[in-house]
Amino acid sequence: MEEKNYKMPLIGDTAPSFTAVTTQGEINFPQDYEGKWVILFSHPADFTPVCTTEFMTFGSMMDEFKSMNTELIGLSVDSLYSHIAWLRKIQELEWKDLKKIEVKFPLIEDIKMEIANKFGMIQPGQSTTQAVRAVFVIDPQAKIRAILYYPLSTGRNFDEIKRLVLALQKADKDAVATPADWRPGDDVIIPTAGSCGVAKDRVESKDPNQYCLDWFMCFKREKK
Repeated sequence: MEEKNYKMPLIGDTAPSFTAVTTQGEINFPQDYEGKWVILFSHPADFTPVCTTEFMTFGSMMDEFKSMNTELIGLSVDSLYSHIAWLRKIQELEWKDLKKIEVKFPLIEDIKMEIANKFGMIQPGQSTTQAVRAVFVIDPQAKIRAILYYPLSTGRNFDEIKRLVLALQKADKDAVATPADWRPGDDVIIPTAGSCGVAKDRVESKDPNQYCLDWFMCFKREKK
């Protein structure tokens, strides 16, 4: 049997399309998610402790992401029946302030690892039978905008994933960049001046809504 060679998609690439069986029925990507942002993330295996804490967290944040026009899609190489049993067990668990968490977003069955391989989620240096903790942030045009990878042993930071999506949406909406540790409401960065004239005008500007630390580093104040 001929082995398929997959190239991991990169930031700016169109996300690979797929049809998948999930815990919420069949999905077709990207057709079913037209006009929405998508967080596609993989986990190594069902019924494992780190993954369980992650799904409890993502499940508790689903409404927050929906309010951001963002849908969640999970994936592992386990079977659909394993997924269903695990998600039912999660509803019985209590961790920190999380309890009775019902995971309502789709969890993909990927026993043949076809989707995981398309997205480079199988990394032989870690495991040839489990997907690493990958996160793909995909925009409404099905373009990959951010990629995060975590090793099998380390749970993800879900506040950072949310912040990342908000920062990308802010950049698209207002044609700006976001500085280190940016949070909604913080000042944003105006794109660097492309000419001496623009640089001079910015530095000398009396606009109360913007300020410059130097010609190449100008900020726009956000209304509080």
